[in-house]
Amino acid sequence: MPAASRFDIAAVDVRAPDAPTAFTRSLHDTGFAVLRHHPIDPDLIARLYHGWGALFASPDIDDYLFDPVTQDGYFPFRSENARDSAVKDLKAFFHVYPGTRLPPALAVDTMALYQDLLTLGALLLGWLQDHLPPAIRDRLTETMPAMLAGSMQSLFRVLHYPALPADIEPGAVRAAAHEDINLITLLVAGTAPGLEARDRAGRWHAVPCDPGMIVVNGGDMLAVATGGYLPATPHRVVNPTAGQDVARQSMPMFLHPRPEVVLAPGLTAGAFLDRRLREIGLKP
Repeated sequence: MPAASRFDIAAVDVRAPDAPTAFTRSLHDTGFAVLRHHPIDPDLIARLYHGWGALFASPDIDDYLFDPVTQDGYFPFRSENARDSAVKDLKAFFHVYPGTRLPPALAVDTMALYQDLLTLGALLLGWLQDHLPPAIRDRLTETMPAMLAGSMQSLFRVLHYPALPADIEPGAVRAAAHEDINLITLLVAGTAPGLEARDRAGRWHAVPCDPGMIVVNGGDMLAVATGGYLPATPHRVVNPTAGQDVARQSMPMFLHPRPEVVLAPGLTAGAFLDRRLREIGLKP
């Protein structure tokens, strides 16, 4: 990403002939891209926001408390912190993997969106693979679509940011500045604004994601595998301003390689993930 003042996250029309080139360029320049005219059903997204929002507001969600070994299920409010922060984020969330026990009323739609985002993500990784410079492509131990194939580690996360509590710790925000762990993240438009990305000069920029868009960003595994050519850009979710303090939901899909995939000499995806989960407080 150039050190100039511009930080232009491309809005990529998935149907356009130049979409793969524009997508790769935007991830290289900013770590982010925004997809328009994507194939994900908007009605499916709306149903899930409605259904999961109702569940987070119900005591029934406690029936799905997370498993510390498998890392799936419901993580209550203030479960996670950013890697370099001792303050817990102001959010709760539900982790979904293949085989996760889900509320019956939400199971079919949730796994349908999981699969749709996984399919779209595999397409995007193929775009990146085909448009990397040869020297960067030669660094990879296998193609990026092959890294994803057969993986059971890709994570669909349903995030719930409640209205701000009265007892906010100093420095506590909905999601402190962090980079994602995985290859790429696909984020369907949230129910309220708040997502920001940081440029190399340290300035923060609101990430556009109007209804009907999907935000895509690169994670640390992608940055490691490509020697930084496709960066993991820090991002955060800021607290709402006065008069706009309402709950916010979002649904990111984190695409992970198989655990045995070698990201760099002596470093597998599984070892990298375990280390990062401990750093953010989700594993002992």
